[in-house]
Amino acid sequence: MTTQDASLECYLDVLRTQRHLSEHSLNSYRLDLLELIRMAGQQELRSLTPQHLRRFTSQLHAGGLNPRSIARKLSSWRGYYRWMIEEHGLSANPVEGLRAPKKSKPLPKALGADDAVRLVAHHASNQADVPTRCANRAMFELLYSSGLRVSELVGLDIADIQEAGHHSLGWVDLEQHEVHVTGKGNKPRIVPVGQAAMTALRDWLAVRGSLLKADPHPLFLTGRGTRMSVRLVQLRIKAHAQALDIPANVHPHMLRHSFASHILQSSGDLRAVQEMLGHSSISATQVYTSLDFQHLAAVYDKTHPRAKK
Repeated sequence: MTTQDASLECYLDVLRTQRHLSEHSLNSYRLDLLELIRMAGQQELRSLTPQHLRRFTSQLHAGGLNPRSIARKLSSWRGYYRWMIEEHGLSANPVEGLRAPKKSKPLPKALGADDAVRLVAHHASNQADVPTRCANRAMFELLYSSGLRVSELVGLDIADIQEAGHHSLGWVDLEQHEVHVTGKGNKPRIVPVGQAAMTALRDWLAVRGSLLKADPHPLFLTGRGTRMSVRLVQLRIKAHAQALDIPANVHPHMLRHSFASHILQSSGDLRAVQEMLGHSSISATQVYTSLDFQHLAAVYDKTHPRAKK
């Protein structure tokens, strides 16, 4: 056993007897430290510098190791060097202050334009109930047309109802072709409504009365005459997408992402998309520029002669 191996086993024994770690945890520490020894090669662990450790971290990241696993390894290494400082007079901890790469945020999943239009424009063959079919189409069209959150959608009321004590979170102005909503942080905004969504809304309003019961306020009603719920919208849109064989796990927020990315692809106006989504900060909207780049990259790979391998 080398001096370095003996030092490693001594440290693990300290973890076992003083910190009472389980054998599973001790094995994890051992594997992390053995990997550090492997990466150091011929160099002694006590002679490693922060530059060495930074390079090792970059190598782990480039090799596909996720940030959480890298953070765990850094923690193992940091603890070992702290022990080396306390017990063996090491002058400095080369891992101190070193952090794992930030975990990349996954891009929002958006439908392609063709699938989005097919989802909101077509009826599934199993929808024989006219009020349900009209309600679904109006809701799906409005989600995609105006980029509403599903909570904002189900909170919409009929615009012309004015009653003392009734507070509406949102309504659709059929004359101005716009929807008024109160979003996160009680922030109000007005978003345009497209012509297809307006047509679907009018078709729904023509049959809405057949479901109207106790509460006259909600724009969208269930078959029982109650306000539409977030969960029911989720179930309906998922079932509708499956019936149309759309190859994605479709949920209402996916239509909001699709709205944003398709508007941005067409206009390039990030500020307008920010206003329509109701984001308080432009940084929350900038994620859609990545989606836009994905679209451009796909076009490039498909069409540019030098992109073909």
